[in-house]
Amino acid sequence: MKLRRKLLLAAATSLAVAGLAVPMARPAFAASLTEVTNFGTNPGGMRMHIYVPDVRPANPGIVVAMHGCGGSGPGFYSGSEFASLADRYGFLVIYPSATQQAGFGNCFDTWSDAAKRRGGGSDPVSIVSMITYAEQRYGGDPGRVYATGSSSGGMMTNEMLALYPDVFKAGAAFMGVPFNCFANAADYPPGSSQCTGGNMNRTPQQWGDAVRQAYPGYSGPRPRMQLWHGTADTLVPYSLLQEEIEQWTNVFGLSQTPTSSDTPQSGWSRRRYADGSGTVQVEAYSIQGAGHSLPAGGMAAYAISFFGLNNTTPPTTPPTTPPTTPPTTPPTTPPTTPPTTPPTTPPTTPPTSPPASGACRVEATVNAWNNGLTENLVVTNTGSAAVNGWSLVFTLPAGQTITSGWNATYSPASGQVTARNMPYNGAIPANGSVTIGFQATHTGNAGKASGFALNGNTCTAA
Repeated sequence: MKLRRKLLLAAATSLAVAGLAVPMARPAFAASLTEVTNFGTNPGGMRMHIYVPDVRPANPGIVVAMHGCGGSGPGFYSGSEFASLADRYGFLVIYPSATQQAGFGNCFDTWSDAAKRRGGGSDPVSIVSMITYAEQRYGGDPGRVYATGSSSGGMMTNEMLALYPDVFKAGAAFMGVPFNCFANAADYPPGSSQCTGGNMNRTPQQWGDAVRQAYPGYSGPRPRMQLWHGTADTLVPYSLLQEEIEQWTNVFGLSQTPTSSDTPQSGWSRRRYADGSGTVQVEAYSIQGAGHSLPAGGMAAYAISFFGLNNTTPPTTPPTTPPTTPPTTPPTTPPTTPPTTPPTTPPTTPPTSPPASGACRVEATVNAWNNGLTENLVVTNTGSAAVNGWSLVFTLPAGQTITSGWNATYSPASGQVTARNMPYNGAIPANGSVTIGFQATHTGNAGKASGFALNGNTCTAA
């Protein structure tokens, strides 16, 4: 049961999103999240949502953005910055929703034999079907397809780049593990798992061989890889970042010694591994003191820059019909230097607008173990007007102390806590929801938080 309690992810938990289905008789040119119900071969039984910005080039790039265990595509759409970056740069974003339970809930399959073989079935084949759909329906550029994800989604990012190097141009894995880290289904979830138990240590050659064996005989170019991990991550150990580095540098035939290192932001340490031509093939970010809470604070913008998608200048008007013929020549290799100044973000505590009295509902879910727990809170605005900027007050049971959280800031760490919105999730439409959560220690009482109030108004506990 330890994956359920250890991998209910920081940055990507489930979010209830209403009214997303759009008739598929016409392309969804309105900038909204759209569910696609018939996207092709789907052995993983997955759901597909896609975000198509109003303004985009004729053949936009494609980003596959993947949530963590317990999450959903719509939840990752609302809880990350990729859609807003798509509006700025004109690329498509596919948000897959995993449905594999494995006893734990909505994790991407990175453990089964089928999932570790190219064309073997399960989630990887479903994701490739989604990409093909986006290429055919919206003219997505097959030469500019990228993968990213958080925790379980970061694990699947490693997986997709290993299995389908001819499909992806680059990836950005947040809090992931190397490809083939989970030896089999018996090693998943963590608990006694050799992968996330903190004891995994293979040689670079062994890690690289695992990738090469995923697609035997492949001799084409490999997708570049960006890796992220918090040094205080206790859910997916920080030590696995080094194992990922060893895997991908070996795949590229690079030294384990970085060709350069720097500090792009305070508390961020970046190591880069370039080939003989100076192209950075692998780069790794260590985020000092961060727990299981990535991406955050502009990190998504660094991923998009690594992909080269921030160089796209969309047209001033959207196309009238979806193009059907992809370009025959992919664009040139994108620059490898992220922007010196990340995009600015709005303040985390904009002026708040209260819902009508009692017009909110909170559903709390706790997953506990010996002396720790994670708690997800789905906050629903049941009023008739949107909430713009919010704070949620609640009380923790005695003995509980928050150690890290996601999709909100939390203060203080115990007693009566106030959770405040992040820059990307301050608006809750009428009948809309936002999902937040935290990890905490406890001294025996692993009960749920209580006494919820949204912007000063008492909420109903679901």
